[in-house]
Amino acid sequence: MRRRTWNRIYKEFGLWWLAAPPGIIVLIVTISIRIAGGMQYWEWMLLDTMLHLRPVEKHDERVVIVGIDEKDIEWVKQYPIPDQKIAELLTKLETYKPLAIGLDIFKNVPIEPGGKQLAQVLRSNSNIIGIEKILPPNETLPPQSLPPERVGFVDLLNDEDSKNRRYLLYTANSKNLNEDKYSLALRLVIKYLNAQRINLETGKNDPNTIMIRGIELPRITPNFGGYVRADDGGLSILINFRNSNQPFDVVSLRDVFNGKVDVKSLRDRIVLVGNRNLSTGDVIYTSALPNLKLSGQIYGIDYHAHVISQILSTVIDNRPMLHSWGDIAEYVWILIWGFLPITIGRLTQSVWRNILGVSVAGFCLFGCGYIMLWVWGVWIPVAPGLLVLAVNGVGLSAFAFYQHDKFLRSQIKERQNTIDHTFSIIHNGPLQTLAYGLKHMRAEDIPYEQLLKQFEKLDWEIREIGEFLKLEALTTEESLRLGSGLILELNRPLHDLLYEVYSSTLERKDFETFKTLKVKIRNFDPIDDKYLCMEDKRGICLFLEEALCNVGKHAQGVKRVEASGVYSSDKYKLSVKDNGSGITSKLENKGTKHSKVLAKQLRGEFRRESFSPRGTICELSWKLKKEFEF
Repeated sequence: MRRRTWNRIYKEFGLWWLAAPPGIIVLIVTISIRIAGGMQYWEWMLLDTMLHLRPVEKHDERVVIVGIDEKDIEWVKQYPIPDQKIAELLTKLETYKPLAIGLDIFKNVPIEPGGKQLAQVLRSNSNIIGIEKILPPNETLPPQSLPPERVGFVDLLNDEDSKNRRYLLYTANSKNLNEDKYSLALRLVIKYLNAQRINLETGKNDPNTIMIRGIELPRITPNFGGYVRADDGGLSILINFRNSNQPFDVVSLRDVFNGKVDVKSLRDRIVLVGNRNLSTGDVIYTSALPNLKLSGQIYGIDYHAHVISQILSTVIDNRPMLHSWGDIAEYVWILIWGFLPITIGRLTQSVWRNILGVSVAGFCLFGCGYIMLWVWGVWIPVAPGLLVLAVNGVGLSAFAFYQHDKFLRSQIKERQNTIDHTFSIIHNGPLQTLAYGLKHMRAEDIPYEQLLKQFEKLDWEIREIGEFLKLEALTTEESLRLGSGLILELNRPLHDLLYEVYSSTLERKDFETFKTLKVKIRNFDPIDDKYLCMEDKRGICLFLEEALCNVGKHAQGVKRVEASGVYSSDKYKLSVKDNGSGITSKLENKGTKHSKVLAKQLRGEFRRESFSPRGTICELSWKLKKEFEF
């Protein structure tokens, strides 16, 4: 039992050793492509898809957008909006007592009338944050009336597919490396949190990030999630967009001037003032949000609002920031899903079952990625696993295991055929000689010398069978050894082979009932060999020999035997009839079992039965079809 177990383990290991390498190569290639950055687009696309499919969230009341739209421009009758109107808007907003106001409009150059008036409003209200652009090209200076601590940059980072997923919170000042530049969103968050007496600290686990109330903002590192060699030159985070048709309250410039804004909706809020019209071109691209008014686009001011909401929701509401595993954990995860399709291919070894198994595994992988992102904010590798599942699961691994297992099964079948063939030779030759000798030895009805010659014949037959099997193993010629010792070349026509089998078997001296035969009839219709393969012809010849041997062994008092092969209506019937004593035993011997197997192989029928008044018929019939052609 123990040895059998070890043999099974050894065979299974050998199977994996031969069939698994193609799948492992695909896994290695997939990992190499990911390391080289070739899978970034797929991983970004799946990230957007999973963010897009999240449940709807409630809108964030802490952030309000005052958007200047096309109707506001028509109402003011001037574009760009003059500084006078902006100054009046900011003054009006201050009466609502918001915690911070972000002016997302460049004011490096006055737009008259009202330049001085706006400068005065900016100087006199410490909760107003202006903007600048610090990264090339087209750097833009901030309003001259604002000190540096009240200015935030609005540079946005585009991925290679032109979509925006990252936000730069702060970076070093290229003109003064000892000074950091803060983004508009971070400046406004600091204002809001300071009012709540919440301070920003340096991260403990990652000293290059910000920690707020013990929560470190996940910094995008060079190999963060699906990114490869990302370098933003500062602290950048991945945007966890608020999934809602109306994530923030939005009012127009007209609404503010006409007094249509509820005082409570702006009190203690962060207010963003900026353009929400296509004239300025201030739009960014994303696929992470559903039901956008602009297909695949949101306004730049909305983008800043999403970042502000994300940080505040994390600190105050425990909404997860988007983060990723480390490199080791990610590649262990990819390896697990890489070996899974190889295992599925080993277990199924069927194209359709393999496709079903791989489809279920792919759905589970995507589901894991979706749940991890939605519930915990973890961005895990999904695209590499799906690629390996597709290539390995449906292709290489399943094919390799199937082919190798098919080869093993063919070897087993070949061994079984060899065993059956050897048994048939022994059964129709030496065993009949042995049965004849034992019968007369028990009856003591023949001289000792004659009995000795019978057993010497048995010894000779066994040795001759051994030599024949050795020769058969070394040659490519298909042959068959009969119990009489006659060797037939199976490439001859079937009817010739049947005549040889019939004549050789009836000439055997070890069947005493053959001595009583008075009438011997034989007739075998010829058929085209294209309908039969060599194994079929071998089996048919052995069937005829077995049927005739049964007459010689069991048909007591037989006077007549008829062997015929009749071809009619695309059907061939091979039968042996005698008028002996009939079937006396209901036990199914080895020959009967072999005949049934042969009938199944030929897709035909086998019957062996007694008939009245006496006698037995043994018949094998099958239809002739070209599917047996070889």
